Amino acid sequence: MKQMHADLVKLGYDGSYARVAAFARSWRADRHRVEQTAGRGTYVPLVFQPGEAFQFDWSEDWANVGGERVKLQVAHIKLSHSRAFLVRAYPLQTHEMLFDAHWHAFRVFGGVPGRGIYDNMKTAVDRVGKGKQRDINARFNAMASHYVFEPEFCNPAAGWEKGQVEKNVQDARNRMWQVMPVFKDMDELNHWLEDRCIALWAETPHRDLPGTITDAWEAEKSLLMALPPAFDGFVEHSKRVSPTCLITFERNRYSVPASFANQRVSLHVYPERLVIVAEGQTVCSHERIIDRSHRKPGRVIYDWRHYLAVIQRKPGALRNGAPFAEMPDAFRQLQSHMLRKEGGDREMVDILSLVLHHDEDAVLAAVELALEAGVPTKTHILNLLHRLVDGKQGNLPEIDPPDALSLETAPEANVDRYDDLRQDGEKRHAS
Repeated sequence: MKQMHADLVKLGYDGSYARVAAFARSWRADRHRVEQTAGRGTYVPLVFQPGEAFQFDWSEDWANVGGERVKLQVAHIKLSHSRAFLVRAYPLQTHEMLFDAHWHAFRVFGGVPGRGIYDNMKTAVDRVGKGKQRDINARFNAMASHYVFEPEFCNPAAGWEKGQVEKNVQDARNRMWQVMPVFKDMDELNHWLEDRCIALWAETPHRDLPGTITDAWEAEKSLLMALPPAFDGFVEHSKRVSPTCLITFERNRYSVPASFANQRVSLHVYPERLVIVAEGQTVCSHERIIDRSHRKPGRVIYDWRHYLAVIQRKPGALRNGAPFAEMPDAFRQLQSHMLRKEGGDREMVDILSLVLHHDEDAVLAAVELALEAGVPTKTHILNLLHRLVDGKQGNLPEIDPPDALSLETAPEANVDRYDDLRQDGEKRHAS
């Protein structure tokens, strides 16, 4: 109050209550702003022991993948002592991507540090409390418990608490993203990033220790905790299968075996695949399609095998069934032959159903052999399949018998002798 009164005197205070109240509000706001910014731009240098901690952060960058310029979510993981780092690219910042990034980082580092330092990202923290109080996401906590490290979260707006990985984001843009080639897919991109990171370890001197980052990492590696098996980092969703045997995820639809139509199934989402689970068993899996463009319609991903139970009851559906456009070429060629004759739908269904009981490659090979021989029939395909399954040779070599086994008198096709067995007035049989 004394300081405020002195300020009022300097300003020529005239005793007006309104002016005093307005000045008091302004004075308190200015003092608060000074106190809040007094320490801004300064920080305390941090020192970490070998194997003590790692730091994690996300960034956004661009790369040419599959002929398109794609916006990527990039995970940065850095050991706090040796400063060995890994950069890995993903299409999204979701739980399954986060878990995958941790596994690959620990794999490359050769072990797990004791602590992980994060900001308050939504995939890790459900609610930020006072001070260091955090409501940690249950799935994230399960991952941390699996690898046996302690997660630690920075104070809001305190990026200096994980300043190493924040700097790594800027360094990576200069040393990797600006010199990046074109990639055919995400796997090739991440292989390149991993190799490039390891090469930079050997090229970059450590700021506080003698030698390079590689030298410091070699010394730290033995002090990391042993690497356990990969955490099963899926995200689970409950889905209802439609009457057309499809489930919907991220604007795309994926087929499920017909026996689960109109039922509830569990969808396990991984970064690169989707796994459908029901009744405690894995039902099927699909490659995950991620398309961030909302201008394109969603895709439908069929597995024609999922609809075999339907066409066994309704063979006519085979003729124009959308899932069966995805069959191998040999099956489609056979179908074009089969559907020309009466009852061909049923025969084609019977042949396709063989994949439920035999190896699909063997069935496909039998169909290809039948097409080559010009005998695309169910009976011939079954005969060829049994030969392949039993290991019998289908194309036997030509035999050249010796002269001693040659016949001197060739047999004649004479059926007149059967007429001798038929005598009038007597009941005789050929047997």
